[in-house]
Amino acid sequence: VGAIEFVHKQLIAQRDQGKAVLLISFELDEILNVSDRIAVIYEGEIVGEVLPEETNDQELGLMMAGSMKREGVTHE
Repeated sequence: VGAIEFVHKQLIAQRDQGKAVLLISFELDEILNVSDRIAVIYEGEIVGEVLPEETNDQELGLMMAGSMKREGVTHE
């Protein structure tokens, strides 16, 4: 648990310094807690891009299963 926390803090620190960080994980809690945006890939295609504060486990699960597509996050 301590090592995972350390890695998460390092990822967040790098992100906060403006560096791109790609996290691939099946752990939805990890994805929601560490990410500033989430892209879901199903069968090699991005089927949705969401903000962690605007989604939930159920929506992510549906996108991961290919049952739902969601329009991308708008970037300013």
